[in-house]
Amino acid sequence: MMNKKNKLNTSSIALAAAVWSALLMLVIWLLANMGLYVSAAEQMSKWHMFFNLTVIGLVSGMIEAGVISFLLVYSFATVYTMITQK
Repeated sequence: MMNKKNKLNTSSIALAAAVWSALLMLVIWLLANMGLYVSAAEQMSKWHMFFNLTVIGLVSGMIEAGVISFLLVYSFATVYTMITQK
C-alpha cells in the first residue's frame, strides 16, 4: 500500500511530460531548419495538426504536443495511482 508520503504526484509527472514533448519538438524543428532530420519533421507535420516549419507552426505544434502529452500522462498516472492504492 502507498501511504500519502509515497503517493504519485500526477500533475508534476504530466507537466514534465508536456515540457519534454514541447522541447523535443523544438529540437526537431531546429534540426530540420538546418537541413538535418527533415524526414522526422515531415512525419511530425503528418502526426500533429498544427506543426510545420514556420515559427507559428512550431509554437502551435509545441502547444499541441504539450496538451496531448499532459492529458495522456495525467490519465495514465491517475489510473496507476488508483490501482496501486487498492
